[in-house]
Amino acid sequence: GFGPVQPDQAWNTAVSFVTNTNWQSYSGESTMGHLVQMAGLAVQNFTSAAVGVAVAVALVRGFARSKTDQLGNFWVDLTRICVRILLPVAVIGATLLIVGGAVQNLSAGTDVTTLAGATQHITGGPVASQEVIKELGTNGGGFYNANSAHPFENPTSWTNWIELFLILLIPFTLPRVFGRMVGDRRQGLAIAGIMAILAIGSVIALNALQLHGAGTVPTAVGAATEGTEARFGVSNSATFAAVTTLTSTGAVNSFHDSYTALGGMITMLNMMLGEVAPGGTGSGLYGMLILAVITVFVAGLMVGRTPEYLGKKIGAREIKFASLYLLTTPALVLVGTAVAMASKQARSSMLNTGAHGLSEVLYAFTSASNNNGSAFAGISVNTEFYNTALGLCMLLGRFLPIIFILGLAGSLARQQPVPETTGTLKTYQPLFVGMVVGV
Repeated sequence: GFGPVQPDQAWNTAVSFVTNTNWQSYSGESTMGHLVQMAGLAVQNFTSAAVGVAVAVALVRGFARSKTDQLGNFWVDLTRICVRILLPVAVIGATLLIVGGAVQNLSAGTDVTTLAGATQHITGGPVASQEVIKELGTNGGGFYNANSAHPFENPTSWTNWIELFLILLIPFTLPRVFGRMVGDRRQGLAIAGIMAILAIGSVIALNALQLHGAGTVPTAVGAATEGTEARFGVSNSATFAAVTTLTSTGAVNSFHDSYTALGGMITMLNMMLGEVAPGGTGSGLYGMLILAVITVFVAGLMVGRTPEYLGKKIGAREIKFASLYLLTTPALVLVGTAVAMASKQARSSMLNTGAHGLSEVLYAFTSASNNNGSAFAGISVNTEFYNTALGLCMLLGRFLPIIFILGLAGSLARQQPVPETTGTLKTYQPLFVGMVVGV
Protein backbone atom coordinates (compact mmCIF):
# COMPACT_ATOMS: atom_id res chain seq x y z
CA GLY A 1 0.00 0.00 0.00
CA PHE A 2 2.99 2.34 -0.09
CA GLY A 3 3.74 4.66 -2.98
CA PRO A 4 6.51 3.97 -5.52
CA VAL A 5 10.13 4.73 -4.69
CA GLN A 6 11.76 7.37 -6.90
CA PRO A 7 14.43 6.13 -9.37
CA ASP A 8 17.38 7.84 -7.66
CA GLN A 9 16.35 6.43 -4.27
CA ALA A 10 15.74 2.98 -5.75
CA TRP A 11 19.27 3.07 -7.25
CA ASN A 12 20.76 4.19 -3.95
CA THR A 13 18.96 1.49 -1.95
CA ALA A 14 19.79 -1.32 -4.39
CA VAL A 15 23.47 -0.35 -4.45
CA SER A 16 23.44 0.10 -0.69
CA PHE A 17 22.28 -3.43 0.10
CA VAL A 18 24.29 -5.14 -2.65
CA THR A 19 27.50 -3.53 -1.33
CA ASN A 20 26.86 -4.47 2.34
CA THR A 21 26.55 -0.75 3.19
CA ASN A 22 22.83 -0.57 3.98
CA TRP A 23 22.74 3.21 3.93
CA GLN A 24 19.09 4.26 4.03
CA SER A 25 17.68 7.54 2.76
CA TYR A 26 14.14 6.41 3.58
CA SER A 27 12.04 5.27 6.57
CA GLY A 28 11.59 1.53 6.17
CA GLU A 29 8.25 1.21 7.94
CA SER A 30 6.60 3.81 5.69
CA THR A 31 8.39 3.15 2.38
CA MET A 32 9.08 -0.56 1.85
CA GLY A 33 6.48 -3.36 1.92
CA HIS A 34 7.10 -6.72 3.58
CA LEU A 35 8.00 -8.46 0.30
CA VAL A 36 10.67 -5.88 -0.56
CA GLN A 37 12.09 -6.05 2.95
CA MET A 38 12.27 -9.88 2.82
CA ALA A 39 12.94 -10.89 -0.78
CA GLY A 40 14.88 -7.78 -1.73
CA LEU A 41 16.77 -6.39 1.24
CA ALA A 42 17.13 -9.33 3.65
CA VAL A 43 18.33 -11.63 0.84
CA GLN A 44 21.07 -9.13 0.00
CA ASN A 45 21.98 -9.02 3.69
CA PHE A 46 22.94 -12.69 3.35
CA THR A 47 24.62 -12.59 -0.06
CA SER A 48 26.59 -9.36 0.40
CA ALA A 49 27.98 -10.67 3.71
CA ALA A 50 28.88 -13.98 2.05
CA VAL A 51 30.68 -12.14 -0.75
CA GLY A 52 32.96 -10.44 1.78
CA VAL A 53 33.88 -13.74 3.42
CA ALA A 54 34.43 -15.41 0.03
CA VAL A 55 36.84 -12.65 -1.03
CA ALA A 56 38.72 -12.91 2.28
CA VAL A 57 39.05 -16.67 1.86
CA ALA A 58 40.37 -16.15 -1.69
CA LEU A 59 43.10 -13.86 -0.34
CA VAL A 60 44.01 -16.38 2.37
CA ARG A 61 44.28 -19.07 -0.33
CA GLY A 62 46.68 -16.74 -2.12
CA PHE A 63 48.97 -16.93 0.91
CA ALA A 64 48.38 -20.65 1.52
CA ARG A 65 48.81 -21.91 -2.07
CA SER A 66 51.83 -21.78 -4.35
CA LYS A 67 52.58 -22.05 -8.09
CA THR A 68 48.91 -21.99 -9.05
CA ASP A 69 46.36 -19.62 -10.53
CA GLN A 70 43.45 -21.25 -8.67
CA LEU A 71 41.86 -19.36 -5.79
CA GLY A 72 38.78 -21.56 -5.39
CA ASN A 73 35.23 -21.47 -6.74
CA PHE A 74 33.26 -18.34 -5.86
CA TRP A 75 29.82 -19.93 -6.24
CA VAL A 76 30.75 -22.89 -4.03
CA ASP A 77 32.17 -20.54 -1.39
CA LEU A 78 29.12 -18.26 -1.51
CA THR A 79 26.70 -21.19 -1.15
CA ARG A 80 28.59 -22.81 1.71
CA ILE A 81 28.91 -19.55 3.64
CA CYS A 82 25.17 -18.86 3.34
CA VAL A 83 23.97 -22.40 4.04
CA ARG A 84 26.51 -23.56 6.62
CA ILE A 85 27.22 -20.36 8.56
CA LEU A 86 24.84 -17.46 8.02
CA LEU A 87 21.48 -19.27 7.85
CA PRO A 88 21.95 -21.60 10.87
CA VAL A 89 23.24 -18.81 13.12
CA ALA A 90 20.51 -16.45 11.88
CA VAL A 91 17.76 -18.95 12.75
CA ILE A 92 19.08 -19.29 16.32
CA GLY A 93 19.61 -15.53 16.66
CA ALA A 94 16.16 -14.63 15.31
CA THR A 95 14.55 -17.07 17.75
CA LEU A 96 16.37 -15.41 20.67
CA LEU A 97 15.27 -11.96 19.50
CA ILE A 98 11.65 -13.10 19.24
CA VAL A 99 11.87 -14.51 22.78
CA GLY A 100 13.22 -11.11 23.84
CA GLY A 101 10.24 -9.31 22.30
CA ALA A 102 11.23 -8.50 18.72
CA VAL A 103 8.31 -8.54 16.27
CA GLN A 104 7.99 -11.29 13.64
CA ASN A 105 4.74 -11.33 11.67
CA LEU A 106 3.16 -10.38 8.35
CA SER A 107 0.76 -7.86 9.86
CA ALA A 108 -0.36 -4.85 7.87
CA GLY A 109 -0.06 -2.87 11.08
CA THR A 110 -2.19 -1.81 14.03
CA ASP A 111 -3.94 1.48 14.79
CA VAL A 112 -3.45 2.44 18.44
CA THR A 113 -4.50 5.36 20.61
CA THR A 114 -1.53 7.22 22.06
CA LEU A 115 -1.21 8.66 25.58
CA ALA A 116 -2.11 12.06 24.12
CA GLY A 117 -5.32 10.66 22.67
CA ALA A 118 -4.23 10.70 19.02
CA THR A 119 -4.26 7.72 16.66
CA GLN A 120 -1.00 6.19 15.42
CA HIS A 121 -0.42 3.40 12.91
CA ILE A 122 2.17 0.90 14.20
CA THR A 123 3.72 -1.14 11.40
CA GLY A 124 4.42 -4.83 12.03
CA GLY A 125 6.36 -7.21 9.81
CA PRO A 126 9.12 -9.82 9.59
CA VAL A 127 11.41 -7.75 11.81
CA ALA A 128 13.40 -10.30 13.86
CA SER A 129 14.48 -12.28 10.79
CA GLN A 130 15.86 -9.15 9.14
CA GLU A 131 17.33 -7.81 12.38
CA VAL A 132 19.47 -10.86 13.02
CA ILE A 133 21.15 -10.96 9.60
CA LYS A 134 21.47 -7.18 9.71
CA GLU A 135 23.84 -7.64 12.66
CA LEU A 136 25.36 -11.05 11.84
CA GLY A 137 26.28 -9.97 8.31
CA THR A 138 27.52 -6.54 9.50
CA ASN A 139 24.91 -4.95 7.24
CA GLY A 140 23.09 -2.39 9.38
CA GLY A 141 19.93 -1.53 7.46
CA GLY A 142 16.98 -1.38 9.84
CA PHE A 143 13.39 -2.44 9.29
CA TYR A 144 12.40 0.79 11.04
CA ASN A 145 13.83 4.28 10.66
CA ALA A 146 14.95 4.28 14.32
CA ASN A 147 16.99 1.14 13.57
CA SER A 148 18.20 -0.76 16.66
CA ALA A 149 16.82 1.95 18.96
CA HIS A 150 13.29 0.78 18.00
CA PRO A 151 11.72 -1.54 20.61
CA PHE A 152 10.41 -3.87 17.88
CA GLU A 153 13.98 -4.40 16.63
CA ASN A 154 15.87 -4.29 19.93
CA PRO A 155 13.49 -4.68 22.88
CA THR A 156 15.76 -4.98 25.94
CA SER A 157 19.31 -4.55 27.24
CA TRP A 158 20.03 -8.27 26.86
CA THR A 159 18.86 -8.32 23.23
CA ASN A 160 21.14 -5.31 22.76
CA TRP A 161 24.10 -7.44 23.91
CA ILE A 162 23.00 -10.33 21.69
CA GLU A 163 23.08 -7.93 18.75
CA LEU A 164 26.58 -6.75 19.74
CA PHE A 165 27.68 -10.40 19.95
CA LEU A 166 26.23 -11.11 16.48
CA ILE A 167 28.03 -8.10 14.99
CA LEU A 168 31.42 -9.22 16.35
CA LEU A 169 30.97 -12.98 15.87
CA ILE A 170 32.18 -13.56 12.30
CA PRO A 171 34.78 -10.75 12.06
CA PHE A 172 36.56 -11.98 15.21
CA THR A 173 36.43 -15.67 14.25
CA LEU A 174 37.82 -15.24 10.72
CA PRO A 175 41.41 -14.68 11.98
CA ARG A 176 41.25 -18.22 13.41
CA VAL A 177 40.17 -19.45 9.98
CA PHE A 178 43.13 -17.58 8.51
CA GLY A 179 45.56 -19.20 10.96
CA ARG A 180 44.24 -22.69 10.22
CA MET A 181 44.32 -22.22 6.45
CA VAL A 182 47.93 -20.98 6.38
CA GLY A 183 48.96 -23.74 8.77
CA ASP A 184 50.07 -21.52 11.64
CA ARG A 185 47.59 -20.77 14.41
CA ARG A 186 49.88 -18.05 15.79
CA GLN A 187 49.41 -15.94 12.65
CA GLY A 188 45.65 -15.88 13.22
CA LEU A 189 46.07 -14.99 16.89
CA ALA A 190 48.34 -12.08 15.94
CA ILE A 191 45.73 -10.66 13.54
CA ALA A 192 42.98 -11.11 16.16
CA GLY A 193 45.21 -9.38 18.71
CA ILE A 194 45.70 -6.35 16.47
CA MET A 195 41.94 -6.11 15.93
CA ALA A 196 41.27 -6.43 19.67
CA ILE A 197 43.76 -3.71 20.66
CA LEU A 198 42.18 -1.19 18.29
CA ALA A 199 38.61 -2.22 19.17
CA ILE A 200 39.07 -2.11 22.94
CA GLY A 201 40.80 1.27 22.67
CA SER A 202 37.89 2.67 20.67
CA VAL A 203 35.22 1.32 23.04
CA ILE A 204 37.01 2.73 26.09
CA ALA A 205 37.59 6.12 24.47
CA LEU A 206 33.99 6.53 23.28
CA ASN A 207 32.56 5.47 26.65
CA ALA A 208 34.86 7.88 28.48
CA LEU A 209 33.96 10.80 26.22
CA GLN A 210 30.21 10.18 26.46
CA LEU A 211 30.12 9.41 30.19
CA HIS A 212 32.10 12.56 31.02
CA GLY A 213 30.71 14.89 28.38
CA ALA A 214 31.55 18.54 28.90
CA GLY A 215 28.89 21.21 29.13
CA THR A 216 26.27 22.38 31.60
CA VAL A 217 23.62 19.73 31.01
CA PRO A 218 25.95 16.68 30.65
CA THR A 219 27.77 17.76 33.83
CA ALA A 220 24.47 18.14 35.69
CA VAL A 221 23.11 14.69 34.70
CA GLY A 222 26.49 12.94 34.83
CA ALA A 223 26.82 12.01 31.13
CA ALA A 224 26.04 13.12 27.57
CA THR A 225 22.56 11.60 27.34
CA GLU A 226 21.29 13.47 24.28
CA GLY A 227 20.40 11.14 21.42
CA THR A 228 20.53 7.98 23.53
CA GLU A 229 17.67 5.51 24.02
CA ALA A 230 16.53 5.56 27.67
CA ARG A 231 16.16 1.75 27.74
CA PHE A 232 19.89 1.31 27.09
CA GLY A 233 21.59 4.30 28.67
CA VAL A 234 24.83 6.04 27.73
CA SER A 235 27.32 3.20 28.13
CA ASN A 236 25.30 0.65 26.13
CA SER A 237 24.80 3.29 23.45
CA ALA A 238 28.48 4.30 23.29
CA THR A 239 29.61 0.66 23.14
CA PHE A 240 27.13 -0.06 20.36
CA ALA A 241 28.30 3.04 18.46
CA ALA A 242 31.94 1.98 18.70
CA VAL A 243 31.24 -1.61 17.64
CA THR A 244 28.99 -0.64 14.73
CA THR A 245 31.50 1.83 13.27
CA LEU A 246 34.45 -0.52 13.85
CA THR A 247 32.72 -3.31 11.92
CA SER A 248 31.13 -1.64 8.87
CA THR A 249 27.72 -2.54 10.32
CA GLY A 250 26.04 0.84 10.42
CA ALA A 251 23.26 -0.26 12.77
CA VAL A 252 22.63 2.30 15.50
CA ASN A 253 20.82 2.31 18.85
CA SER A 254 21.50 6.02 19.45
CA PHE A 255 21.88 9.20 17.44
CA HIS A 256 25.55 9.70 16.52
CA ASP A 257 24.86 13.28 15.45
CA SER A 258 24.02 14.10 19.08
CA TYR A 259 27.27 12.75 20.49
CA THR A 260 29.89 15.02 22.01
CA ALA A 261 32.31 16.57 19.53
CA LEU A 262 35.12 14.15 20.39
CA GLY A 263 32.69 11.23 20.71
CA GLY A 264 31.47 11.85 17.19
CA MET A 265 35.08 12.07 16.07
CA ILE A 266 35.76 8.55 17.41
CA THR A 267 32.91 7.10 15.32
CA MET A 268 34.38 8.76 12.21
CA LEU A 269 37.91 7.68 13.12
CA ASN A 270 36.73 4.05 13.41
CA MET A 271 35.48 4.15 9.83
CA MET A 272 38.49 6.08 8.52
CA LEU A 273 40.81 3.37 9.89
CA GLY A 274 39.32 1.24 7.11
CA GLU A 275 37.00 -0.67 9.46
CA VAL A 276 39.51 -3.41 10.21
CA ALA A 277 39.06 -3.77 13.99
CA PRO A 278 37.53 -6.27 13.42
CA GLY A 279 35.78 -4.85 10.35
CA GLY A 280 32.96 -6.33 8.31
CA THR A 281 32.34 -9.97 7.50
CA GLY A 282 35.40 -10.81 5.40
CA SER A 283 36.26 -7.22 4.57
CA GLY A 284 37.77 -6.71 8.02
CA LEU A 285 40.15 -9.65 7.58
CA TYR A 286 41.30 -8.74 4.09
CA GLY A 287 41.68 -5.10 5.11
CA MET A 288 43.85 -6.10 8.06
CA LEU A 289 45.94 -8.43 5.88
CA ILE A 290 46.59 -5.48 3.55
CA LEU A 291 47.91 -3.55 6.56
CA ALA A 292 50.07 -6.54 7.48
CA VAL A 293 51.51 -6.61 3.95
CA ILE A 294 52.29 -2.88 4.13
CA THR A 295 53.86 -3.36 7.57
CA VAL A 296 56.30 -6.06 6.37
CA PHE A 297 57.13 -3.83 3.39
CA VAL A 298 57.95 -0.91 5.73
CA ALA A 299 59.95 -3.26 7.96
CA GLY A 300 61.85 -4.56 4.93
CA LEU A 301 62.77 -1.01 3.94
CA MET A 302 64.06 -0.33 7.45
CA VAL A 303 66.42 -3.33 7.55
CA GLY A 304 67.29 -3.42 3.85
CA ARG A 305 65.95 -6.83 2.90
CA THR A 306 63.19 -8.12 0.62
CA PRO A 307 59.93 -8.08 2.62
CA GLU A 308 58.15 -11.40 3.10
CA TYR A 309 54.85 -12.40 4.65
CA LEU A 310 53.91 -16.03 5.27
CA GLY A 311 56.66 -17.20 2.93
CA LYS A 312 55.61 -14.94 0.06
CA LYS A 313 57.76 -12.09 -1.26
CA ILE A 314 56.12 -8.68 -1.21
CA GLY A 315 57.44 -7.08 -4.37
CA ALA A 316 56.44 -4.11 -6.52
CA ARG A 317 53.34 -5.81 -7.94
CA GLU A 318 52.01 -6.81 -4.52
CA ILE A 319 52.64 -3.43 -2.92
CA LYS A 320 50.90 -1.66 -5.82
CA PHE A 321 47.76 -3.72 -5.22
CA ALA A 322 47.97 -3.01 -1.47
CA SER A 323 48.51 0.72 -2.05
CA LEU A 324 45.61 0.99 -4.49
CA TYR A 325 43.39 -0.78 -1.96
CA LEU A 326 44.46 1.59 0.80
CA LEU A 327 44.00 4.77 -1.28
CA THR A 328 40.58 4.01 -2.79
CA THR A 329 38.28 4.93 0.10
CA PRO A 330 40.17 8.08 1.23
CA ALA A 331 40.04 9.35 -2.35
CA LEU A 332 36.28 8.71 -2.55
CA VAL A 333 35.68 10.38 0.83
CA LEU A 334 37.71 13.49 0.03
CA VAL A 335 36.47 13.95 -3.55
CA GLY A 336 32.84 13.27 -2.57
CA THR A 337 32.94 15.72 0.34
CA ALA A 338 34.65 18.38 -1.78
CA VAL A 339 32.08 18.08 -4.57
CA ALA A 340 29.22 18.24 -2.05
CA MET A 341 30.59 21.36 -0.39
CA ALA A 342 31.17 22.98 -3.80
CA SER A 343 27.66 22.15 -5.03
CA LYS A 344 24.94 24.69 -4.34
CA GLN A 345 22.29 21.94 -4.66
CA ALA A 346 24.09 19.74 -2.11
CA ARG A 347 24.63 22.62 0.32
CA SER A 348 20.92 23.41 0.23
CA SER A 349 20.31 20.01 1.88
CA MET A 350 22.34 20.99 4.94
CA LEU A 351 20.35 21.87 8.04
CA ASN A 352 23.51 22.85 9.94
CA THR A 353 26.28 25.13 8.72
CA GLY A 354 29.80 25.69 9.99
CA ALA A 355 32.08 22.99 11.39
CA HIS A 356 29.32 20.59 12.40
CA GLY A 357 27.64 20.88 9.01
CA LEU A 358 30.93 19.94 7.35
CA SER A 359 31.27 17.02 9.79
CA GLU A 360 27.84 15.73 8.79
CA VAL A 361 28.75 15.78 5.09
CA LEU A 362 32.17 14.24 5.79
CA TYR A 363 30.51 11.52 7.89
CA ALA A 364 28.07 10.70 5.08
CA PHE A 365 30.81 10.16 2.49
CA THR A 366 33.02 8.34 5.01
CA SER A 367 30.15 6.01 5.86
CA ALA A 368 29.21 5.35 2.22
CA SER A 369 32.75 4.90 0.89
CA ASN A 370 33.72 2.54 3.72
CA ASN A 371 30.43 0.62 3.32
CA ASN A 372 29.30 1.37 6.86
CA GLY A 373 25.83 2.86 6.49
CA SER A 374 25.42 4.83 9.72
CA ALA A 375 24.78 8.58 9.51
CA PHE A 376 25.32 11.83 11.38
CA ALA A 377 22.05 13.08 9.90
CA GLY A 378 21.54 16.83 9.83
CA ILE A 379 21.46 16.73 6.03
CA SER A 380 18.55 15.72 3.82
CA VAL A 381 20.12 12.88 1.82
CA ASN A 382 16.99 11.84 -0.09
CA THR A 383 17.87 14.14 -3.00
CA GLU A 384 19.06 13.36 -6.51
CA PHE A 385 22.55 14.57 -5.67
CA TYR A 386 23.07 12.59 -2.47
CA ASN A 387 21.29 9.44 -3.68
CA THR A 388 23.47 9.43 -6.80
CA ALA A 389 26.78 10.54 -5.27
CA LEU A 390 26.60 8.29 -2.21
CA GLY A 391 25.49 5.38 -4.40
CA LEU A 392 28.60 5.83 -6.56
CA CYS A 393 30.81 5.96 -3.46
CA MET A 394 29.24 2.78 -2.10
CA LEU A 395 29.69 0.96 -5.41
CA LEU A 396 33.30 2.04 -5.99
CA GLY A 397 34.19 1.72 -2.29
CA ARG A 398 33.10 -1.92 -2.27
CA PHE A 399 34.11 -3.36 -5.61
CA LEU A 400 37.34 -1.53 -6.50
CA PRO A 401 39.04 -2.80 -3.29
CA ILE A 402 37.73 -6.31 -4.02
CA ILE A 403 39.36 -6.19 -7.47
CA PHE A 404 42.68 -5.17 -5.90
CA ILE A 405 42.37 -7.90 -3.23
CA LEU A 406 41.78 -10.59 -5.86
CA GLY A 407 44.68 -9.23 -7.92
CA LEU A 408 46.95 -9.48 -4.88
CA ALA A 409 45.65 -12.97 -4.09
CA GLY A 410 46.40 -14.17 -7.63
CA SER A 411 49.88 -12.65 -7.54
CA LEU A 412 50.68 -14.37 -4.23
CA ALA A 413 49.28 -17.75 -5.28
CA ARG A 414 51.60 -17.93 -8.32
CA GLN A 415 54.73 -17.53 -6.19
CA GLN A 416 57.15 -20.17 -5.02
CA PRO A 417 57.30 -20.07 -1.18
CA VAL A 418 60.45 -18.54 0.31
CA PRO A 419 61.99 -20.58 3.15
CA GLU A 420 62.13 -18.86 6.55
CA THR A 421 65.58 -17.73 7.73
CA THR A 422 66.99 -16.12 10.86
CA GLY A 423 66.46 -12.72 9.22
CA THR A 424 62.75 -13.29 8.53
CA LEU A 425 60.41 -11.00 10.48
CA LYS A 426 58.36 -13.12 12.88
CA THR A 427 54.84 -12.02 12.01
CA TYR A 428 53.23 -13.68 15.01
CA GLN A 429 55.19 -11.96 17.78
CA PRO A 430 54.17 -8.89 19.87
CA LEU A 431 56.67 -6.72 17.98
CA PHE A 432 54.81 -7.31 14.71
CA VAL A 433 51.44 -6.77 16.39
CA GLY A 434 52.66 -3.39 17.68
CA MET A 435 54.05 -2.46 14.26
CA VAL A 436 50.75 -3.17 12.49
CA VAL A 437 48.83 -1.16 15.10
CA GLY A 438 51.23 1.72 14.44
CA VAL A 439 50.89 1.44 10.66
